[in-house]
Amino acid sequence: MNHPISRAGPEAARAGVPEHGRVPKYYLVKARLEELVAELGPGGRLPTEADLAQRHGVARATVRQALRELLLEGRLRRQGRGTVVAGPKIEQPLSLSSYTEGVSRQGLRPGRTLIGLDRLPADAAVARLLEVPEGEPLWHLERVLRADEERVGLESTYVPVARVPALDRDFDPEGSFYGYLREHGVRLGAAEERIETVLATPREALLIGTPPALPMLLLHRRSLDAAGRPLEQVRSLYRGDRFSFTLALGAPDGADGPLGAPDGAGTPDAPDCAPQEH
Repeated sequence: MNHPISRAGPEAARAGVPEHGRVPKYYLVKARLEELVAELGPGGRLPTEADLAQRHGVARATVRQALRELLLEGRLRRQGRGTVVAGPKIEQPLSLSSYTEGVSRQGLRPGRTLIGLDRLPADAAVARLLEVPEGEPLWHLERVLRADEERVGLESTYVPVARVPALDRDFDPEGSFYGYLREHGVRLGAAEERIETVLATPREALLIGTPPALPMLLLHRRSLDAAGRPLEQVRSLYRGDRFSFTLALGAPDGADGPLGAPDGAGTPDAPDCAPQEH
């Protein structure tokens, strides 16, 4: 059943209320819970489902649906048998900044856990992306990404063995792969990156420690060396409830700035497109 709510104009748009003003009952409960979340602050514990249902005069199933959406959005998190207000999402810049820097900037301790480092032949798809012959030996490096020991992502990297032949002997899996490349004289030039939303596979959900229904942010990245040759293909999966991505944009050459401003006015120069460190 839909229930009317008296909001109009920009306020209604910001609140997600349709122009006709009718919203499902659970959405009204969710709006009230968002006010409670703001009052409690990070770490604050919410009342039980039964208490919330009684307080708002609705069924527990209605409260459960409202809580589920707030959990998926990263506003809440489970703690033991209860629910608490989550902290802010980790903002990861799509720029020269590394995963380590992005996490550290917010006062969190970055980390990585090795799942596997295997040598395998390039299949047709990866060979095409890395511009190597099919069957070319590749390293496959898979690691879980952590922030303050919380598992927040899963990263899978493919790189030709010929580029880093001793990777299995002298690479610290807890460390930065790009730092390792620099130490071995490999200079990075640029990267091509594509972002989409997905649901984790059962294996990925198990490794990251999330329910399979939790939305994920999936980044596909192909990094090039300073000479423009493909160096690596990376598939990075980040928890949608814990991560957001930021990117500084600038007006293209010869284009007007924001709201018809002269070229470059009011808009910072766009950063060079370079790969994130991982």
